[in-house]
Amino acid sequence: MATKVRDIMTGSPTSVSPELDIVTVARAMRDEDIGAVLVIDGEDLQGLVTDRDLVIRGLAAGGDPAHAKIGGIASRATATVGPDDSLDRAAQIMRERSVRRLPVIEDGRPVGIVSIGDLAMEEDSESALADISAARPNT
Repeated sequence: MATKVRDIMTGSPTSVSPELDIVTVARAMRDEDIGAVLVIDGEDLQGLVTDRDLVIRGLAAGGDPAHAKIGGIASRATATVGPDDSLDRAAQIMRERSVRRLPVIEDGRPVGIVSIGDLAMEEDSESALADISAARPNT
């Protein structure tokens, strides 16, 4: 049974520049079949963008998504975990911050993302959330 974030995180997270447009990022997420990307400026983690952010803060806000910058809709990365943090610690941070995904940072650099679904599959494999998270996407 896994006890550390590194055991369940998605490694080698996709990252994008805050200067990229929303459409380019949306296509990258589609092509890679992922629901979140890290926004990195140089080596600094600026935030996280989810598929929901693309819709709520990007498309629904109006304007031209081909010109709107992803950095303008990113959720700021106010909470992170380390790869050697416990799963309990990750869950506690998610609860306290009301977030579903946490960037995993090691030596100041992003090395992964851990999601509430990752935790559910590890901690409560019989739960509905674990079943949904383990299922193949229906694209």
